Amino acid sequence: MTTETYRVTGMTCGHCVTAVTEELTALPDVTTVTVDLVAGGTSDVTVESGTPLDRQDVVRAVDEAGYALA
Repeated sequence: MTTETYRVTGMTCGHCVTAVTEELTALPDVTTVTVDLVAGGTSDVTVESGTPLDRQDVVRAVDEAGYALA
């Protein structure tokens, strides 16, 4: 298991959390996504997976949800 925390900008509400969680959970081997929402600021998103994730895959997933890594 690996755990990585990413900083995500632009999230403001529960809908944002759901969108990011769904996109990241769809990545291969992701088991858990936890979001510490800072509305209007930079939120910490912790991702647990069976294998290390490629950062570009995470960037694309967060972008697909409508947000960006800090």
